Amino acid sequence: MRRIAFARIMQETNALTPVPTELADFEQSHYLTGDALLAAVDRTPNEVPGFFKKAELAGAVAALRAGGATPLPVLSAWASSGGKLSRACFDALTDRLTDGLRAARPDGVVLALHGAMGVEGLRDPEAELLRRARDAAGGVPITCTHDLHANLTRARVEAADAIVAYQTNPHRDHARVGKRAAELLLGILDGRRPTAAWRTLPMLLGGGKTIDFLAPMRAVFRRMAKAERRGEVASVSTFMVHPWNDDPALGWATLAYGEPAAAERLADELAEMCWARRHAMPPTFATASEGLAAARAARVRRKLGVVMMSDASDVVTAGAPGDSTHLLRAMLAEGGGLLTYAAVRDPVAIAALWDAPEGSEVDVEVGGHLDPASGPPLAVRARLERKLDQPGFLRTAVLAIAHLRLVVVEGPAMVMRPSFYRDVGLPLMKADVVMVKNFFPFLLFFLPYNRKTIFVRTQGATDFDAAHRLTFDGPMHPRDPVDDWRPRDRARRGVAA
Repeated sequence: MRRIAFARIMQETNALTPVPTELADFEQSHYLTGDALLAAVDRTPNEVPGFFKKAELAGAVAALRAGGATPLPVLSAWASSGGKLSRACFDALTDRLTDGLRAARPDGVVLALHGAMGVEGLRDPEAELLRRARDAAGGVPITCTHDLHANLTRARVEAADAIVAYQTNPHRDHARVGKRAAELLLGILDGRRPTAAWRTLPMLLGGGKTIDFLAPMRAVFRRMAKAERRGEVASVSTFMVHPWNDDPALGWATLAYGEPAAAERLADELAEMCWARRHAMPPTFATASEGLAAARAARVRRKLGVVMMSDASDVVTAGAPGDSTHLLRAMLAEGGGLLTYAAVRDPVAIAALWDAPEGSEVDVEVGGHLDPASGPPLAVRARLERKLDQPGFLRTAVLAIAHLRLVVVEGPAMVMRPSFYRDVGLPLMKADVVMVKNFFPFLLFFLPYNRKTIFVRTQGATDFDAAHRLTFDGPMHPRDPVDDWRPRDRARRGVAA
């Protein structure tokens, strides 16, 4: 019986965020090893409590068991999107992974990696993880999963036997992707090794909203599904890239595994399809004032549910610090009469509030302490309604400031599920406006409550043009005019003209 090790080290990095990601961020968010990890993903999984019952590792373990293999748990470490990992953090996680693989002595390895991780002083950390994992496991085959916002690199393609990415946005096929990675690994161990073919585009943005079931990207995702369903290739992925990663060779990419000629044709076809959609830019977002005026005008919708307002410049799930004060100021100044729920990350404010009794009046500055560029601290007088400790969010305080209920968290302000507010005693249906710090997943999670969605741009690390100040290996669409993607593709892949 084959013995297959499985593990996760996952974080999405925004290179424009000054707050580093440390080992404690992983240990406080999601960190499991050994039997505890196996219990979380096997039989009746609850892989990432509060987020996913079944994700990549649960899907992989189910496929391994179905294929007659024994799954060997190593570790699962996940942290919120944020700044680059410190080198000490990366080295500690890598050492734990490689120590576990040496002890396991597996026949193969399945890894769950994000694909857009950044580490101080290291250009392609996930390629390094793959290389070191293979060495530690004795040179056995390795397959891995990626988010579709990963940045595909030559080193990554060469370091893995197969890479499988999500085919949904908002992401909802985590378990399917883990299952496919495990199935490919078992096939490789049986002698069915597919050939990789890939293309890379000097393209940061395009595809409109990039939703898989909406135009213009719907045709791309349908083509991938058709190719797998008909057996044209063993696996195919399109990577729409996290545009705030600072790899000079950043860009959209396509990847196919199968018979060489078929894989090459499909990777090229999909690259052309993506390039043809490069001029479909993300939508233009409202200003804070425009967003609040639209929310106020949506009277009927507010009676039937809530207006969701995404702080698109401070999206924590895309790596922003979560301590912007721009939208908060507008909500206080212009949102009178609208019961509004909002959130901010501020360990400094939490420390100042923690000894105050619940129900007391407090004067405190919130926001702007982690990343002053996201807006200066906002001085408020508030009633401290409650304090509590929450897994992942750490110490939490709820402040009542006129019509605003502000949730201040010590950990990442990852506001994308209704439970963020419900768990601190704020019922959703009583609110008029509910702030999230998220681009896509909240659209699914808040569906029972959401009657109108408004994206607001203020100024921050997740503005779509914020990445224009990064350095690339040449002209980059849409910052620069780029007429032909193929020369850069050939150079990045090391292919002769």
